[in-house]
Amino acid sequence: MTQPNYLTPEGEAKLQAELNELKGPKREELALRLRSAIQMGDLSENADYHKAKEDQGFLEGRIQEIDAILRNTVIIEKTKSSGVIFIGSHVTIQEEDFPPETYHLVGPTEADPRNGKISHESPIGKALMDKRVGDIAEADTPGGNLKFKIIKIE
Repeated sequence: MTQPNYLTPEGEAKLQAELNELKGPKREELALRLRSAIQMGDLSENADYHKAKEDQGFLEGRIQEIDAILRNTVIIEKTKSSGVIFIGSHVTIQEEDFPPETYHLVGPTEADPRNGKISHESPIGKALMDKRVGDIAEADTPGGNLKFKIIKIE
């Protein structure tokens, strides 16, 4: 059995929009490129044709990938905080001698650390799960061991 893909409603909408774009305008654009390349004649030495076929493979692969993700999606509903960190929580943490940082705990598909979205499967995400305000969490990251205090959960 495949693992569920945890997504926020916004993340699901973003993937659905990408899928619609790929299945519609992008596929049509690629079909026109292929048709044009085929009309040029000899396909064995036609770089446009080979590039279009390669692009078609990537496009269809991405469509299959998004379909699989959406088929196994579990939506992270916004619920009132129970005081315990879970997928979907907004968590403010503070390392000693550093300013506080706020993260949104999401599934790996939607993770974007530069924008404050971290996966619940990442070292920091795993360390945060099931903690409460005031708890100290430790994460063994590639950059070393981090120790931080949970300041706020939303």
